[in-house]
Amino acid sequence: MSMHGVQNEEKIELNKEEQKAIRARSMRLLGSIIRPVRNRLWVSLALVIGAQSLRVSLPALIAVIIDKSLPQAVNGDFTSLWTVVGTYVAAAILSSALIATFVRFAARINQDIMLGLRRRIFAHTQKLSVEFHETYTSGRVISRQTNDLDSIMELLNSGGNEMIAGLLYMVFTAIALIWLDLTSFGIVLVSFIPLWFLTRWFQKQTRLNYRKTRVASAKLIVHFVETMTGIRAVKAFRKEKANQDKYAELVEDYRYVNGKVIQLFGIFDPGLILIGRITASVVLLIGGIRVLEGNLTVGVLLSCVVYVSSFYDPMEQLAMFYNSFQSANSGLEKISGVLEENPSVAEPADPTKLDAPKGHIEFDDVQFSYSNGKEVLPKFSLDIPAGQTIALVGTTGAGKSTLAKLISRFYDPIEGQVRLDGVDLRRLTDEDLRRAVVMVTQEAYLFSGSVADNIALGKPGASMAEIESAARAVGAHEFISALPDGYDTDVNKRGGRVSAGQRQLISFARAFIADPAVLILDEATASLDIPSERLVQHGLKTLLADRTAVIIAHRLSTVSIADRVLVMEHGRVIEDDAPATLIAGTGKFAKMHKAWRESLV
Repeated sequence: MSMHGVQNEEKIELNKEEQKAIRARSMRLLGSIIRPVRNRLWVSLALVIGAQSLRVSLPALIAVIIDKSLPQAVNGDFTSLWTVVGTYVAAAILSSALIATFVRFAARINQDIMLGLRRRIFAHTQKLSVEFHETYTSGRVISRQTNDLDSIMELLNSGGNEMIAGLLYMVFTAIALIWLDLTSFGIVLVSFIPLWFLTRWFQKQTRLNYRKTRVASAKLIVHFVETMTGIRAVKAFRKEKANQDKYAELVEDYRYVNGKVIQLFGIFDPGLILIGRITASVVLLIGGIRVLEGNLTVGVLLSCVVYVSSFYDPMEQLAMFYNSFQSANSGLEKISGVLEENPSVAEPADPTKLDAPKGHIEFDDVQFSYSNGKEVLPKFSLDIPAGQTIALVGTTGAGKSTLAKLISRFYDPIEGQVRLDGVDLRRLTDEDLRRAVVMVTQEAYLFSGSVADNIALGKPGASMAEIESAARAVGAHEFISALPDGYDTDVNKRGGRVSAGQRQLISFARAFIADPAVLILDEATASLDIPSERLVQHGLKTLLADRTAVIIAHRLSTVSIADRVLVMEHGRVIEDDAPATLIAGTGKFAKMHKAWRESLV
């Protein structure tokens, strides 16, 4: 089973090959985000090495004080005592200063890493093709940007610092034990046998359960986002109770898997403490016997007990780190999957420049099917001369919107070519294509900001006069002027402050100010009432002049302004002629037009 990209990302049980592939992918991502700050990481490592080496020296100095300095002080020589005590205080102060410097320095590095990763995910998600976003829900994208990134940030901000400091402290403590008393070090080595089994068990269980938490969390966010974005439909169909029951079920699943993780940690942490206390007791017992036998000094025994007791303190920190690491690792797996996805519609490596597009569209033996494998266009050919307005009509599923998406290059054909002014769209840069082709869809999306800001998206830097001129052309100026702040009115989230028809008119103005060579209206008048549609019809006659236009509409009133009508059925053009000619005939369009006229009576 393929684990490339986001395929099968909700799978919990992975075989060895799948685990290896995901781990390699995660490590590549980790390496790529660390690489820009690697020089500063070396500085950070030097700081913590210095701090931990000074910290580990303190118990050894206690042994010197007890076994050497105090006996000399009893005999009246305080030189060694003052020297060692002064060294102890200086080492403690310097160690604390280095740790403080390390924490601040590491925090800046961590924030730089997160800044780069957030920007990278956002940029990459925007770059991915429409096909990806039609299958990978916005809730999952939000989960990657929130929960998964937060788990990595938590690891970097706390766990990473504790892990580095703890590991170094354990290594230096082991070296100090070897130097002071090899027997005590041997006892510590023996304690690693039960410690290894405990850690291995904890590692396996948490890896599985943290993967479950990421899946449960993503499902929770997806359901929440879908409910909130579709709140009007929820209210209209009284789905509050059903959504609440579903959300309660998802929350319970999330609570359960998180509870399992906490239970695992509740076994692992006390287990570490128990092993550490038993080991310290054994060192004290055996060391005490050796002191009585005269084979070990009291100072060395005290230092060894302090070392062994403190040796396991970082183990608790490492357990906390591992807790954060498993959570972050699961997040890293999901994020690396998204970043591994490539745009199905990629920019050309060696593009053809399109300086002054005229708008000549050609479909040459185009064959296309969506990811479900169902063929939509079988060997489709079509020529749309520059400056011509065509209308596409037909039943749902005939392939009208697919043509629009291919012209906009939201998708690429499986076979054949879609050309603009003789150039295959796959040879054009996104910048050239978006400047030449603009689509207005039925769902008029407005971004947070003013009305003027939304219109100016079609032409960044447009003057207020240009914005007003575009609005007047599509019949939007009158209602915009009547808004509380006119063109400066904030449209609110997704344009919630204006009606559906008004949103569509604003989106028309946005498209028209862009002045594209090709304008596509994909059922763009469906949201308009009759008066608004008449205004737009008037504006379209002027603004579609001297440009190529593709109009997809169920309302046949929109078709009247077209130079040519194409009736589609099952991915083929079954009628192609001027509107008046088709209406006068006996074909499918004539029947559709007659039924539409009768519906108006």
